[in-house]
Amino acid sequence: MRLPALCAVLLLSAAFSAVSSAHDITAKSDGKVEPAFDITKAQAVTDGRLAEFAMEVSGEAGSVKPKATGQLKGAKVEAYVWPTKIDPAVVGFAQGSGILALAITAHPDFDDTPLYDENNDGDPANDGANWHSHWVVLGEDKACGAGLKVRDVSPGSDVLPATGPGLPIALDSPGMSPLIKGSGVRITMPLKGQQDAAFDAVTAELQVNAEGKAPLLCVTGVHKIASGKLTFPGTITLKK
Repeated sequence: MRLPALCAVLLLSAAFSAVSSAHDITAKSDGKVEPAFDITKAQAVTDGRLAEFAMEVSGEAGSVKPKATGQLKGAKVEAYVWPTKIDPAVVGFAQGSGILALAITAHPDFDDTPLYDENNDGDPANDGANWHSHWVVLGEDKACGAGLKVRDVSPGSDVLPATGPGLPIALDSPGMSPLIKGSGVRITMPLKGQQDAAFDAVTAELQVNAEGKAPLLCVTGVHKIASGKLTFPGTITLKK
């Protein structure tokens, strides 16, 4: 994957100044960005076994979700995303297959977590509208509005995590619950030995292909990139 080209695509969608410390990422609030997705800070810490990813926005986190359309084709997705420099093989995808990203998403028109019952109604097959977690592998695709997609795969042929939902995209549904309160979004994931790994933070819109074909899940717009240019200035730091 050509990282410079990827950075250029995202920069066209979100341009603003950001300042990073040695480990966290901080950004100036941008009045042109929906406050629920206006990233002001991102960080990630680990104890060597579990990693907590966090994001702060200028408004109320999680307050904006896509409107239901009643069908999978063309369905929209809102997402809080931490792209990383971690190899996808660490969480069960094919080695070197793209950019591994942790995503917290909401999409009322489809359920991609068949093993879990997010809304606790006794039916694990009617979720999706509530915020939930995924590992995804991102790749470039000029057919997508922001030049990025969740990689298309062939379940049964391509290497995928055991907890994947079986969709033809590089998507895992590990079932870890995000904590969203006030301006903050955070989630803790099993992630062994990844201290010092680089990361960034992005808020974005995705959409399922209206024809149901590849590219199946495109990034159609970027609200904001914490670093401004997807330069991965953040570092997963070891808790002291």
